[in-house]
Amino acid sequence: MEHDGQLQLYAAVASRLKEAHTRVRALQVPEGVRMALTRKLLVITAAAKHDPAGAARRLERFTEDLDEGRFSDGQR
Repeated sequence: MEHDGQLQLYAAVASRLKEAHTRVRALQVPEGVRMALTRKLLVITAAAKHDPAGAARRLERFTEDLDEGRFSDGQR
């Protein structure tokens, strides 16, 4: 049963990551901002391979930030 739950979590995270990538691509923001957001999503994607629950939490925070328009300007 645990294996099924893990597969469902992977599928849910994968679906939400795909949606987040689509949203980032559609944003009307400077390229530096888009690149920074894409890098964050790639980090979350990598984390999902080892810790899907943690990645789901990080993705939730990322999505909330997108919803609220809170993202960095891509400059360091």
